[in-house]
Parts: sequence; C-alpha cells; structure tokens
Amino acid sequence: MKRTNKFPKFIFLFLFSLLTMTSCQKDDSNPVGEQQEIVPDEFSEYFGNEISRDFLGTVIDKNHLPIEGVLITIGNDTAMTDSNGVFIIKNATVHKRFGYIKASKSGYIHGSRNVVPTNGTNKVTIMLLDANITGTVNSGSEGTVSLDNGSSVSFDGNFIKEDGSEYAGTVNVIVHHLDPADEDMALQRPGMLYAQNSDGAERMLQTLGMLAVELRGSSGEELNLAEGSTSEIKMYVAPSLMSIAPATIPLWYFDETKGYWIEEGEATLQGNMYIGTVTHFSFWNCDIPANAVTLCVTATDDQNNVLNNLYVSITSATFGTRNGYINDNGEVCGFVPSGETLELDIYNYDFCGNESLHSQIIGPFTSDSDLSITIPDNPDIIAETVTGDFNTCDDNAVTDGYVQLKYGGQTFTDVVNDGTFEINLLRCENDNTFKIKASDYVNLQTTDSISYTFTTPLTNIGTISACNTITEFIQYSIDGGDLIYVLDNINSQFDANSPNYNGPTLTLSGSSNDNCFYMFGKLDDTTYEGTYDNYNWDANDNSDTGFNLQECFGMSNTNNNVIYNLTSLGAVGEYIDINFSGTYEDYDGNPHSVSGVVHVLRDY
Repeated sequence: MKRTNKFPKFIFLFLFSLLTMTSCQKDDSNPVGEQQEIVPDEFSEYFGNEISRDFLGTVIDKNHLPIEGVLITIGNDTAMTDSNGVFIIKNATVHKRFGYIKASKSGYIHGSRNVVPTNGTNKVTIMLLDANITGTVNSGSEGTVSLDNGSSVSFDGNFIKEDGSEYAGTVNVIVHHLDPADEDMALQRPGMLYAQNSDGAERMLQTLGMLAVELRGSSGEELNLAEGSTSEIKMYVAPSLMSIAPATIPLWYFDETKGYWIEEGEATLQGNMYIGTVTHFSFWNCDIPANAVTLCVTATDDQNNVLNNLYVSITSATFGTRNGYINDNGEVCGFVPSGETLELDIYNYDFCGNESLHSQIIGPFTSDSDLSITIPDNPDIIAETVTGDFNTCDDNAVTDGYVQLKYGGQTFTDVVNDGTFEINLLRCENDNTFKIKASDYVNLQTTDSISYTFTTPLTNIGTISACNTITEFIQYSIDGGDLIYVLDNINSQFDANSPNYNGPTLTLSGSSNDNCFYMFGKLDDTTYEGTYDNYNWDANDNSDTGFNLQECFGMSNTNNNVIYNLTSLGAVGEYIDINFSGTYEDYDGNPHSVSGVVHVLRDY
C-alpha cells in the first residue's frame, strides 16, 4: 500500500448493505435427522427489536441518471430526492434485521429496497422503472400483452379499482421483465431477496426472473384483477440460468405494504419460459428458497484501523455467489445460507482492477453471527484521503448535507453534519484527478462540480460554499488565515500561441472590494493541463513553463515553492479549474504559505 496514513475508508454511492446467498435446490425445511424448524406466530418476529438508523440514498432511472422529486418513505419518516437524486433520512425507526425503504414518483412504477441495517450510515441505490404503457386490453374481453423476449401476461377481462368496485373500460398494462443476467437487476428489484414461505418461515431467494406488472385505468387509476379472476404469466429464463432451472418452481409476489416476498403458487418450465397462474398483480418472482441466517462482517487493517466500503463477495459451492459493499463503519450485514462453508473475498473497487485483496474460508454458520476480518497491507494500492470544509452561502457550517467525489467511473458520497467532510478511496497510478460537488440538503443549494488533483496521501481542498447563484470564484488563504474570496470582475484569457512568450499562456485576474488576484502562466505546448511549479521564466526560452502569482500577494522572485494543478481548461464559456498551494517570500524576505482554488469561466 503506497501510503503514510491509515488504510482508506471510502464512500461508495452504489452501497448494498446486504449479502444474500441463495439455493439452487427445492426447499426442504426439515430433512430427516435435523431439528424441527420453529416458525413464529407473526412473520415480523423475525425482524428483531426496533432501532434507530441513518439512511442516505440515490434514486436513478434506467440510464443511471438521478431522479428529482421522488418521495422516500421509511416507516413514518419521509423525504424527497434533490436534483442529484439523493435523499437523507436520519434516526429512522427500523428493525435490527429488517429496514424497508420505499420510493415513488408519478411516471414510474413503485420501487423499494431492504437492508439489514448497520450502525453507520446505510446507503442504498434504487433504480425506478418507467411506467410507460406496454399494451392495452379491455374489460369484459380476454387479452394478452407480450414483451419482445416472449414474456407475457394474459387477462380474462375482469378488473376492479382500488376501492373494490368494478372497472369498465380500457386497461393500460405496464410490464417489465427483470433478468438476473442484467447487472442492473439488483438496483431494479423491490426489497431484497427475502421472503415468507407458505409455512410462514423466513427464506432467502435465488431468482430466475421477475415480472413487474401494473394496471392503470383510462384516468390513471390503479387497477387489479377482480376477485375470482386469474391471469396466466409467462416469464423468460435466460440461457445462463437454464442449467439450474427446476421443472417446477415456487412463485412469490412482493407485498409493497410489508416489504418482503410471499410464496403463492408455482410455475412450470416449458421450453425457456416459466408459466404460472396468479390472482393479483405486483412484482412476481420465480425463486428457489434456502434457509438463512444473518452475518455481519467487520473489516480492519493490520493496525486495527476500520476499513470502509470494500467490495465483499461470499461464495457457496452449493448456493452460488452474492456480494455487497462495506459501509463507513467498516461493516456489512445480510443473509447467508445456514450450515454452509463459504469463501469470502474482499476487493478494491473495479476501477483499478479486480484482484482480491484478501480471501478466506468462513463458516458454516447455523445462527446469526458476527465476523471480524483483518486485511493485510497491500503495496500496490494508493490510498487517498480528501478533506475539506463545507459552508452554506452565508458562510455557516452545513449541518445537513453531503459531498460527492467523482473519480473515474465511481462516485463517493460523504454525509456532512458539522461542516467538515473526509472521503477516503483507493486510486490508480495513471489517474490523479477528481471532481468535488457538494449539496446543502436543507437550503437546496449546491456547489459547481470542481476539478482537483490529489496531493497524496492527503488532499485538503479547503472550504467550499453552496451558492447556486455564484457561477465563478477565486478563493485563497495566506498563512492559514481566513479565506479571501474574489467573486467579481473576473477575467480569464488563454492564448494558444502567444507571440510574446513563444507558446500558450493563461492569464487570470479579478477584484472584489479590497481583494485582488492576478495569476499568469506559461503552459506546456502539448498537454496544457497538468502540474506546474512557480517559476520566473525567460520569455525567449521555450522550455520554461510555470505559473506566477503577482502584485496582490507581494511575492518576491526568490525562494518560492508553489505548486499549481491545472485540472481543467475548457473552451470559451466553459470552466478553468486550478488548485495551488505552497510557500513563498514577500519583498521583505518574510516566509508565507498560500493555498487556493480557481473555478472561473473562460472569457477568451
């Protein structure tokens, strides 16, 4: 591990706080010689005591774009997603083994997620499926609506409204097939693969496919099948799953009020389709059940520092593989198969490759268990810590917000409660730039997305402020003092072929009240963006490049050691991003330190 600080604890927006292991066999709850299973009178007795937990989540569409204005419900607590699709609910009442998060918005079918809650911030991602009409049928007549893969739903023509009254007219049918072979299925499916079987016992599920079906009347009202009516469903089975597909399989529907799957009926395999009969609509699921226990895994390094958001995979030779991400308290909890020896693998996230950091044989577990894992140091990984302060537009500390760091194809999110943030991650050697965007969840103010360069192992970006009305700014601090802001009269000019300096130059200036700022740089004539030293160059020497701060700082021409990171040089009207830090001497020979951020629109 290339680092001088502790092993990283890093935040990952796509957090699944569960590991669900599943069986490829028919459910056999009480084989000969085993103890009789005890089933509680109420299924909710499996959930454990009520607890209070914090949640942060993101709601996205099928294109992985954020959805604003989604109503989020956890018990009696509600929130709305912001422009980033993010929601925050603190101190929500859930159960020790079961937390249920619902998401709804007009234009989408209902979405949800379950977690086995952990002590840290529980982070979830929900992908809502659109409510576009797949086909129509008419009341009083038989009809069928089909998908391109052959999945279909057939109706006998009898429908009712939510109040139980008969419905007559056109029925708009919305159908989605969820394929386990699709990597987005875990984001799309409701709840988690946790169920109540026909005997009232809890089970974990292995899905071979799901159908989401919603019926709407001509005025948009929700409909369902009339009492005594039935519907035939046909569900496509992916070729990769045919080898484990049994001839008959239990059917399960998702109860949107209770938040888990319930066994009801069965389906028969005909060709590559499961065919079954149902009496009402929600999500329907073809699943193989397995006995389950909960397992909580905590990860630390060899100095006993807690690790966060590493990628965890648990594999059973009998029951298959599932995975999840360790949260900001170093823990992941979920369901694993009872009585099975398992292989646990821990990875860094895939942007830097997919080599296992640690592998270990664990189990078998026959009751709810906790497991601590020590992961040894790794010399091939660069650990980064990014810190800073996050203020409101009035320069007060943000007390309810979040900061998002984008690196490569990943987004790391840290909740902000006291105006400070710390995000830890692993990075690749060939990519040392990242972007920061922060949101004040209460005042609905955000920062721009600002580019920075890592200063390994610790990068302090200083203070950022959430002010939607501020489109460009220059901020800096001398000798660790108060931040100085330049917000007005900012001018930035890039000349790709400056005749005076025989190459590309960049000039930035600005003034606000008593503060001023002037920066001049001669850039590399091939890459432009990159790292530059403070340097006094000879205009006739094409090899000299660098930046200089002038006038306002009283900076002399000697003993200066300021590093400039030009991370973005946009076209005219787009952003120029620079961050800089280092030491210099003033004209009287006094030493000073300086650090700052430039986020300005290019004028020329």
